[in-house]
Amino acid sequence: MTLDEANAIVTNSDLLFTKAEVDAATTRVAVGINRDYRDKYPLILSVMGGAVVFSGQLLPLLDIPCDFDIVQASRYGNATVGTELTWRVAPRDNIAGRHVLILDDILDEGITLAAIVDLVKRTGALSVASAVFCVKDYGPEMNAKKPLQAEYVGLTVPNRFVFGYGMDVAGAWRNMGEIRAIKGK
Repeated sequence: MTLDEANAIVTNSDLLFTKAEVDAATTRVAVGINRDYRDKYPLILSVMGGAVVFSGQLLPLLDIPCDFDIVQASRYGNATVGTELTWRVAPRDNIAGRHVLILDDILDEGITLAAIVDLVKRTGALSVASAVFCVKDYGPEMNAKKPLQAEYVGLTVPNRFVFGYGMDVAGAWRNMGEIRAIKGK
């Protein structure tokens, strides 16, 4: 992608949430986590690469002790149809007996995050919860069919191709502090 192509993406997009709204949403998520984990010592797992920005902004807002690690999982490999979950980067810390909080950028259809949650549960976690920066709204009927609902959600985004704050478009704009959507998508 060229610089002009990357800039054209922004030109051909709609602003959904400003940086101030994004920051406020991250703070709301932190408040909930601080409340619910004040008597726990969680292991926080950040799903790479999309959750890198959310995690980096959220962690300094937490006033609880925690361990932190990254994970990278895939259901696709070189295929275009998802299969069984495999770890590209598995958690380094022992999960058994821990309260685990999984951070991700977006809960879209929820299939991969549900598979990660299931795998963490099967490895003996004491409890498992998820915090996502945003959840995609497919409407009440389709939302109810998602295999899981996140315990902590920053923002709800429309059923469009969104980017910014960790979510990329063709590899670009993951670093953007606001949330935008491609026009017509």
